[in-house]
Amino acid sequence: MGAELDKDAIAKAYARWAPVYDLVFGAVFDRGRKASIAAAERIGGRILEVGVGTGLSLPDYAPSNRLIGVDLSAPMLRKAKARVSAQQLGNVDGLAVMDAQRLGFHDAVFDVVVAQYVITAVPDPEATLDEFARVIKPGGEIILVNHLGADKGLRAAGEQLFAPLARRLGWRPEFRWERIAKWVACHGGVKVLERRPMPPLGHFSLIRFARA
Repeated sequence: MGAELDKDAIAKAYARWAPVYDLVFGAVFDRGRKASIAAAERIGGRILEVGVGTGLSLPDYAPSNRLIGVDLSAPMLRKAKARVSAQQLGNVDGLAVMDAQRLGFHDAVFDVVVAQYVITAVPDPEATLDEFARVIKPGGEIILVNHLGADKGLRAAGEQLFAPLARRLGWRPEFRWERIAKWVACHGGVKVLERRPMPPLGHFSLIRFARA
């Protein structure tokens, strides 16, 4: 499994990313963001976006949805708040600094939780997924878009080699599907609805879970 991430180190890493995040990752991750939004809007209603970052995805949601965004990085959220104000996004009900592993919401209050490029950038992915499942209503969905590590071969070896540097940059590249599958089996209250590859290069996946 390798060394885990440290919350303070993650916050510092994304504070460094904040000034250039949109430029570096905006176009690269655009299709994944839009695919997750389309999936979320099939449910609609009250949507929590965890790891909202600079708010890149917020303007793409339909005005009929009510949005709350949370992120560990205050510098990233300042950019998100500026975007909401500049684009007059009246369907954004709130943006807050919050730890994904300890969400400050009551049980079963959201119709959908969306987490784009987040689950490999938290210290404890299983605790984070537990929180996602806790705050969605029965019948609601968790929607992830994320890089998943290869099980074997050259890409797997490259991901292991890159892992120490990647952790300093704020994520773990060798995170594999097996870890999510084990969480689903242990949790017992969620099921996988969909898993499909996403660009770039099909190394990313869109994953949908439903709460029973």
